[in-house]
Amino acid sequence: MNGEAERSWEGDPIRGRPRALAPLLVVLSLVLGGLSGCVLLRDDPPGASAPTSAAPPPPGVIEDLKRVLRRRAVAVREDRARQFRAGLAAGDPAFRRAQSAYFTSVRQLPLGVFRYSFDPADILRVDGSYWVVVRVHLQLEGYDAAPVVSRDRYLFSPDTRGRLRLASVTDAAWEARNGVLAQPWDRGPVQVRSVAGVLGVFDADSVDRADDLLTSVQRGIADVSAVVPYSWEHRVVVYALSDTGFMASLRELPGGDPDAVDAVAFPVPLDDTDPLAATAGVRVALHPRMLAREAAARDRLVRHELTHVALGARDDDVPTWLSEGIAEWVSVAPLAPQDRALSTASLVAAREGLESGDLDLPASEVFNGSTSGANYGLSWWACEHLVSSYGDTVLWDLVDALGDRADDREDEGADEGAGQGTDQRGGEVLRRLTGLRTADLAQAAARRMVATYGP
Repeated sequence: MNGEAERSWEGDPIRGRPRALAPLLVVLSLVLGGLSGCVLLRDDPPGASAPTSAAPPPPGVIEDLKRVLRRRAVAVREDRARQFRAGLAAGDPAFRRAQSAYFTSVRQLPLGVFRYSFDPADILRVDGSYWVVVRVHLQLEGYDAAPVVSRDRYLFSPDTRGRLRLASVTDAAWEARNGVLAQPWDRGPVQVRSVAGVLGVFDADSVDRADDLLTSVQRGIADVSAVVPYSWEHRVVVYALSDTGFMASLRELPGGDPDAVDAVAFPVPLDDTDPLAATAGVRVALHPRMLAREAAARDRLVRHELTHVALGARDDDVPTWLSEGIAEWVSVAPLAPQDRALSTASLVAAREGLESGDLDLPASEVFNGSTSGANYGLSWWACEHLVSSYGDTVLWDLVDALGDRADDREDEGADEGAGQGTDQRGGEVLRRLTGLRTADLAQAAARRMVATYGP
């Protein structure tokens, strides 16, 4: 098949050495912000005055691009640093240093799949160089259910012999317009550490905390598995970096401010161009301040986030108060009652709510707003009240019933935005299983909080 007729190309399918670890089986449905399938030809390239062309590239260019990307992928998979550097354009020492750091970082990952592909229709000529939308296929073996496909825009320029070399992997404006999420190893050098069931991604300023954190996550996996009754793979990828840049780039970061959260569990879509893509798995990112926190506080946070990982897709079908309440309830399970700290904001809000008589469970859309501290506490104690009154199976009965309702509504083609939202369904299922309205449960939870932590 000649290059001009070919509409898509995928790189060499050679994979890394097989490993014994089973792939992560957590598969979620994630609705992401809409991404353009192919907007390259509508974009102005950097340097608006440069001559550009959307016409098919000259003969040989597509094959040359294939060759460069294939050799680059093989170099990464087979640890050929010299071959990797040979594919880079000369003349920009900073770019070459950054790419060397990228090579070193990616080589530390457990690469099950690493290759590139591109559609020849997504090539834009700028003078004698070419901007290309490149798809990176990367699977963390033992952690991702399948290769994760992410897009980026690369610049290829001819060398003195006319052969194309990679000159840039960055087009910040294009990446912003297309919702590109750069992974930590794309953003800068990382240090990867692992123990059984845990892959930790650190950087030079956080790696000294690696041993303590990996041990904490291992313990957390065991603790969560002892409480959460669902089947999951009992392994996780954790990002523990010294800055909040990656957290800030997450599309659906709760509250939108990385300094307002201590950690976040986030799904990784299999394809960042598909708004309805399933996910390769769920990873956890920690705020840098948590690396220096005392062990008990860090361990509790780790258990909270691992509960979200264990719940998997079920997290999407329940109101936020139930999802976060269960995660808090599980996180304190190994602690003695006197060690189960509650925020002052939660206790104050509980007292004021009981005095006013105007108290209900927090709505999902405002859960992570200005009263998030109080919302977490009330949700936790809502679960405490349910377990004390009906047994701990009631929490899982609620989760399962809400998942069944969500499946029914999807089969019926219902528009959830038209009225029956997750919170409303949650209230209906709560009343059916327990006889409680959400306001009844909120007030009962507040009374328990005040009785436990003082008048």
